[in-house]
Amino acid sequence: MNLNPLRVLLVGCGNIAGVFDQGRAPSDVSYTHAGAYTRDYRFMLAACVEPDDKRRREFMDTWGIPAGFCSIEEALGFGQQFDVISICSPTHCHAHDLEIALRLKPKLIFCEKPVTASVSETRRLALKCSKANIPLAVNHTRRWAPDISQLQVEMQAGQWGQLRSVVGYYNKGILNNGSHMLDLLLLLVGPMDIVKVGKPIYDFVPNDPTIPVWLEGPQGVPVYLVCGHAEDYAIFELQLVFSCGVLTMEEGGMFWRERRALDSDTFKDYRMLGEGTRRAGEYPRAMVRAVDNIYRAINQGDLLASTGESALAAQRICERIKQKACAL
Repeated sequence: MNLNPLRVLLVGCGNIAGVFDQGRAPSDVSYTHAGAYTRDYRFMLAACVEPDDKRRREFMDTWGIPAGFCSIEEALGFGQQFDVISICSPTHCHAHDLEIALRLKPKLIFCEKPVTASVSETRRLALKCSKANIPLAVNHTRRWAPDISQLQVEMQAGQWGQLRSVVGYYNKGILNNGSHMLDLLLLLVGPMDIVKVGKPIYDFVPNDPTIPVWLEGPQGVPVYLVCGHAEDYAIFELQLVFSCGVLTMEEGGMFWRERRALDSDTFKDYRMLGEGTRRAGEYPRAMVRAVDNIYRAINQGDLLASTGESALAAQRICERIKQKACAL
């Protein structure tokens, strides 16, 4: 047992903070901050912040958290050190919460995405964290999924051949969910230019439309973001077309479908896609891996897989897409 666990302050007690894991067995994988920290003996949930009194009490009871505050300012006056601060509050609260979190001088801040709703504000706060020598991790979750890391290796080694095109399917806002998709594309494909945007679809909140877009990656690889509608169902899927086959991430990374190219049994000299296989993805392991990365970044100097800078790169594209779409 670790006698000196890292003390965690959770800011916000909603779904991603811990609610998604409530009622699940201790042996189940963790999808939330509280769930992942609780299952890792190297951390201790020391306190939480939540303005809703009932929700805060229930959250504290569920996760065995000894101290609770209605605002992060109260935590500032608590007089105790927190090693890690997880910002899980609504996006419009992030800038304020990050400012106060910096005054608490933790060893690391772990913030939900987007860091803020504007590029300039995200840039300012990321720079402020850097100047304070406080690492900023941003929860673009798939950067911690083991199979995404493995796919990076496979693509760089040419195991799928040449990348021919990419199609991403998403809904619920270019910044809210689109930033996840663009961050993943920056990781796998590389820098992208915007070729054309379509008309915005307002399917989530008024100031964050879902926008179809055609981008172009290195060597002119076409990348298309195709829109669903949040009122119908959730969708977050990615199809990568390679010279050796097609690889598709389904259900946000819960499953992967592989179809390799092979010689046709029916048509002489034709190459076809095989029936392929569908396997479980490793996205459920991402949050646990994020927390492990945080521990190693603090104690061993490991690089963070997802940072304020990488999040800012995705948000810059989101903002440019939105500006072009709103000008139509």
